[in-house]
Amino acid sequence: MTRRNRFGPMTTAIHAGEGPDPATGASAPPIHMSSTYVTENVAGFSAHDLEEGSGFLYSRWGNPTVTMLEAKLAALQGTEACLCTASGMAAATAIFLTFLSAGDHCVVSDVSYAGVAELARDTLRRLGIEVSIVNMADLDAVAAAIRPNTRLIHTETPVNPIGRLTDLAAVAAIARESGALLSCDATFASPIGMDAAGLGVDLVMHSTTKYAGGHGDAVGGAICGSRELVERMRLEAGIHHGGILSPFNAWLIARGLATLPLRMKAHEAGARAVAEWLETHPRVTRVIWPGLASHPQHDLARRQMSNMGGMIAFQVGDAATGEALAQRMIKRLKVIHYAVSLGHHRSLIFWMGTEGLMETSFRLEGAQLAAYRDWAGDGIFRLSVGLEDADDLIADLERALA
Repeated sequence: MTRRNRFGPMTTAIHAGEGPDPATGASAPPIHMSSTYVTENVAGFSAHDLEEGSGFLYSRWGNPTVTMLEAKLAALQGTEACLCTASGMAAATAIFLTFLSAGDHCVVSDVSYAGVAELARDTLRRLGIEVSIVNMADLDAVAAAIRPNTRLIHTETPVNPIGRLTDLAAVAAIARESGALLSCDATFASPIGMDAAGLGVDLVMHSTTKYAGGHGDAVGGAICGSRELVERMRLEAGIHHGGILSPFNAWLIARGLATLPLRMKAHEAGARAVAEWLETHPRVTRVIWPGLASHPQHDLARRQMSNMGGMIAFQVGDAATGEALAQRMIKRLKVIHYAVSLGHHRSLIFWMGTEGLMETSFRLEGAQLAAYRDWAGDGIFRLSVGLEDADDLIADLERALA
């Protein structure tokens, strides 16, 4: 994490946005569950009337617990401001529907979180927004996709689920040249694993359900960026779309963030041990993790990421072999949960067949499909390495692979 704060990442994670409760002196931040607030000033009935210093009036417009989390995330990400949302998908929708209108054009990564992929391919086009689906690892393809009406480039790095990287500094240069905004889903990297804002990203998005919260018990999302861009999203998405974060979930996610730097070190260490072991296993045909020298973009990972995260993809052969192994995992795994999601303290694994993803979410053809298969083959296991002892995770995988 680039040092744009007075304090280091652990101090920032613990203290940013917080302070002793002025009413009670409580050291831990309170949960403000009220939907409305008593005011001593005559105020307008529309959020358009809100001014800086207006205070809290209604929790869809602003809530003290959510505001605390937003300040903490902005500090960790090194940006001026942050908007928290009800989910990662609400964060993605906030970006697209705030900064794009009918007739505008956007460029979107051809591999991304499935919900974002489907939103771009279906919903945006239905609303009259032009969309180009591009392999963001191919900088020439990104540049060639730019049009006079391009307003937004949306990328993801590492991409979900195959772990391919986007060169953010290079794509940011293309965005600046074209006058487009650059947004990036950095969920796989976490708020401290990559200085996306320092690399030129205007809007850094996270599903806080994942590494930020870290415990698999709170759904949420966030977008970090300049104060001007965040406030535009707050009015459009937070108030008009209504996808606001629950104060209770905000409190849980903030509690998780306090240990994020420590957890990411442990995730990375565990992933390194597991990835290196998987590379030696005779039934595993390929392992993809940015921290491995075998990763095709390992040099970029070392330049761009300060923490390689805990997300591993690995192949075991054709689709039938993968599906059969998935069934064995469901029966044999004792430590790792066979479940979707990622970034939690417990390890999670899931089979992701290429044919199914192509039919539903990605729908790639030709060169783009070939490029995807270069990474994923007929399918991959997406393994989110948690905080368990690496030896126990390896023993669990050995039991399933035997």
